[in-house]
Amino acid sequence: MFKKPLYGSKVAPACAYCAHGAPTADSKMILCRHRGVVSPYYACRKYQYDPLLRVPHRQSLPHFDPKDFSLD
Repeated sequence: MFKKPLYGSKVAPACAYCAHGAPTADSKMILCRHRGVVSPYYACRKYQYDPLLRVPHRQSLPHFDPKDFSLD
């Protein structure tokens, strides 16, 4: 009936994943339609979360030995 929010419900607002922002050529700043060039961690009143812009953190894989894959 209800959908779970993507990436959890506690997403801190930031222009890096705002629907109105786009990364600049150097990827250190965000080009906002409403505010111009802003920091990726900035968030204004027009902030609208876009889950497709968010890049999840990579999970580290456990280290395996070749013994773990043998049938002996």
